[in-house]
Amino acid sequence: MIQGFHSSIEDGVAELVIDHPPVNALDSAGWFALALAIDALGTRSDVHVIVIRAEGRGFCAGVDIKELATYPERIVAVNAGNYETFRAVHRCPVPVIAAVHGFVLGGGIGIAGAADIVIGAECATFGVPEVDRGAMGGGAHLQRLFPVQKVRHMYFTGEKITAAEAYRLGALEQVVPRAQLRETALAVARKIAAKSPAMIRLAKEALNGVEDGNLEDKYRWEQGFTLQAYLNADSAETRQAFVEKRQASFIPHSAD
Repeated sequence: MIQGFHSSIEDGVAELVIDHPPVNALDSAGWFALALAIDALGTRSDVHVIVIRAEGRGFCAGVDIKELATYPERIVAVNAGNYETFRAVHRCPVPVIAAVHGFVLGGGIGIAGAADIVIGAECATFGVPEVDRGAMGGGAHLQRLFPVQKVRHMYFTGEKITAAEAYRLGALEQVVPRAQLRETALAVARKIAAKSPAMIRLAKEALNGVEDGNLEDKYRWEQGFTLQAYLNADSAETRQAFVEKRQASFIPHSAD
């Protein structure tokens, strides 16, 4: 295992598994390594489709908040690593299926939102706790999953939504019991892998080209606000409170 994940290839289907206890949160180096792995799989002639899933309690809790609490200057590296991973998924030459369970937070939202197809276990929940962690980010990819007003409600409140609600809103292709998640995702992947690799790669490029707006540009815009947020005292307080498992205490701000 390297940097909290591993992969395998069988019959044209690459399976990339995030496995980094306790919550599959990756540090800055881990996000860069994940991006490189996805890029490498996408260029292989024996890979026709990629399934990204995870082991453990949930799909992905995002970035390693403890790393940023200890090394706040690494926010630039964390931002860059996230950007590269989400770009690698979205711009991958072959379709990417995200099979998610448990918590799908922060960077987990980025992976799912960048993917071509998302299949969820019944236990999956989706959320963006960025505001409560003193950061920004996730909105661009969240809007690829949910309607704009739902995105804003999730963003401002930090409230999660269930797999059933995500399915109702059209974000999930299927919702299945946790025990069936892997095989369900692989069944969809095998159906795609059996088709002409050349046609599928052309279809992926064409569909990316006709999307409304540039996902990577939108996310890059968001990341500028993440850096700005980190310059605010409230941002450091939220991270410290998270590490110390206490309620954050904010200094009142003037509206002037």
